[in-house]
This record gives sequence, C-alpha cells and structure tokens, in this order.
Amino acid sequence: MKRILVINPGSTSTKIAVYEDETDVFLKNVEHSVEEIARYETIVDQLGFRTEAVLASLKEMDGTGGTEDSGASAAEKLKLDAVVGRGGMISAIEGGGYLVNEALKEIILHGGIMQHASNLGALIADAIAAPLGLPAYIYDAVGADEMDEVAHVTGLPEIVRYPYSHVLNTKAMARKYAKSIGKHYEDLNLLACHTGGGGSVSAHKGGRIIDSIADDDGPFSMERTGGIPLSYVVNIAYSGKYTEAELMKMVRGMGGVKAHLGTHDLREVERRIAEGDKKAELIHDALAYQIAKGLGMLAPVLKGEVDAIILTGGAAYSEMLTSKVKERVSFIAPVVVMPGENEMEALAYGAFRILSGEETAKVYTR
Repeated sequence: MKRILVINPGSTSTKIAVYEDETDVFLKNVEHSVEEIARYETIVDQLGFRTEAVLASLKEMDGTGGTEDSGASAAEKLKLDAVVGRGGMISAIEGGGYLVNEALKEIILHGGIMQHASNLGALIADAIAAPLGLPAYIYDAVGADEMDEVAHVTGLPEIVRYPYSHVLNTKAMARKYAKSIGKHYEDLNLLACHTGGGGSVSAHKGGRIIDSIADDDGPFSMERTGGIPLSYVVNIAYSGKYTEAELMKMVRGMGGVKAHLGTHDLREVERRIAEGDKKAELIHDALAYQIAKGLGMLAPVLKGEVDAIILTGGAAYSEMLTSKVKERVSFIAPVVVMPGENEMEALAYGAFRILSGEETAKVYTR
C-alpha cells in the first residue's frame, strides 16, 4: 500500500487529501479569509501560512489536534510515501509528473512567472516532503506546453500563444474514459471542454494536448469573458474609465454569465429560466453555443478524426447545458459527460503511477 499526501492551493482555499492506493482516507478544504490573503503582497509570500495550515490539518487526521504534537510530527506519523502538489504556471514543461527540485523551485520563486495560487503546490509539497526525506512531485501543471509549434504562432510576432487550460482534469478524464472503453489514452483523439467558474477547450492526440483555447480566448464561462473582438478591447482599455486591475477583474472574475445575470451559480440561472426569465434563457443558450463553437474550432486540429468529446467541470453537472452542447457537436463525435473537477484524484493517481513505475517523473531544467 502506498500513501500519498495531495495538496491543491486555490485562490482562497487549500484542498488537502491523503490517499491510500486509489482511495481517499482524508479530505479537507481549508478556507482562507480575504483579510488573511490580503496580508501578503505576492502569492509565494503565502507559503509559510499555507504550509502551517496543511500541517495543522494533518494533526486532525492523526488524532493529535488537541495535543502539543507538531504538524510535522503528525506528517511523519502518517508514514507517507510521497507528497504531490498541483503544478502552477511554469512554462517550458510538458504534461505528466515532475520531481520538485531546486530548479523548479527557483523558477517559481524568482522566475517572474504569472501569479497564480497553483504555483504554491510545488513549494508546499517540498516544504513537507523534504524534512521527511520523501519525494515531492507536481503533476499535469497548468502551464504544461505540449502544443505543436504551429499552434504557438499568432498574427503578431511579438505575441506567442501559450497554453493555459485545465490540463489536470481534462487529462484525468481522458484517461478514465479511455480505460472505460478498454483503450489507452495515448491511442485516442479527443476534444475536451472544462467549464465552471473558468473554462477551456483542448485537443488531445497521442497522449498530448496539442492545442487549447483558454478562458480569455474562446467560450465565456460563469465568471470569465472568453474571447472578445480585439478592437473593442483596445477601445475600452483606452477609454479612461477603468484601471488595468479593474479590466483584469472584468475579464477574469466578473465576466461571463456573472456579468450578464449577476450570479455565477448555474443552478440559479436555470431556476430563473424555469420561472420564465427570457434573459437568463438567452445567456444559458449563449453559454452552450459558445462551448460548442469552441469545440468546433479545435476539430480541424485533429483533422476531424475525433474519437469522443468529453464535457467536464462543475457546469457539466447541468443536464440542461450539456444537452444543448450535444445538439450542436454530436455530429463531430460521441459526447461523453464526466462532470466535476476531480483534481485531487488526478494528482493522487499521477503520483501513484510514478511510484509504481508506470511513469517516470521528469526532471525540470531551465
């Protein structure tokens, strides 16, 4: 039996799990108040307090929450085999697992990468694993780049496309789907859409995400604007009405369904539709329309040879939404609905594949 500690930092929470083989024996979502987060200037400044929050939670699992035992002692008592954290916005890496080494930590701490809570996954994992002499890994990082060279090219030489998609969940669901039909993920051509608060669409071929559409480039989602004609973006940016921070908040956090209807809860939207709200119905239709359009945009990347389309993410729990998407894209390939985020499971299973020798952890070098 192998025991893995899984750590998934989010913007205002840190999800923690302990898996024994493929079964979770402990799950906790530690919430962080806005006031607590605001004390720190940068994401990496939060490393100490987030690590302590994880260790305090491990004391609960160990049953020593009310004793003077330290969190580090509790971690040692759990007899872990490895620690895995969510991978961040690190560029120049592929999908799969990476050992957390000094080069990986250096790029997160001092490499000027995009600020994102997931960057803390590697650092917290290492902070807990290193004193115990255990390996720390990341798996299917947000910034993993497996795109074909042609997919990086844009209409401006100064701007290069980089993939920021839901790598972790879409690859995990793709592997699960492949297993369910008795095939290997690497042998399938798949389109996947993750939609929830944010969203992304991705094309999978040969076990790689060869192209993707991010939440500022394609379909809008519950809180993100998706792609907007650039001339409008330039006009609003230079209108003098908004600061850069305000515009970024509009694009990521206050856009999409929330901007139109004042809520990011899809269940609330569908309740309004049931009560006869025509505006809610239009925006719901548009959400499905845009998801279908995004999937259609990537079908040519696979030359139309698509084995299946996977719909996943929190919004995929809505049968009303997924049925509308199916109506528009089922001519491309069979549509499979696999709702939820599944990130903790995906991280744990990735680490188990490394420990079992099914996969080999890559080594990051700059």
